[in-house]
Amino acid sequence: ILVNVGNFFTLESVFVAPRKGIYSFSFHVIKVYQSQTIQVNLMLNGKPVISAFAGDKDVTREAATNGVLLYLDKEDKVYLKLEK
Repeated sequence: ILVNVGNFFTLESVFVAPRKGIYSFSFHVIKVYQSQTIQVNLMLNGKPVISAFAGDKDVTREAATNGVLLYLDKEDKVYLKLEK
């Protein structure tokens, strides 16, 4: 986490919405091994909302990237989960 104005990210890197509204999330996860495939899910209250994949076997570095606008209620929790 590069910026945490208001301290709405927990120490576990979970974003807790301070109020209801529309929030923008984007993420970039880099894989650095050729034989590895990764799937990253953006989770909302424990359920996956969007995913990103990186699995090209011919490159040594690749990004799994995605973004979304979400309507959140106060205290909704958003975080990333590495599936593979």
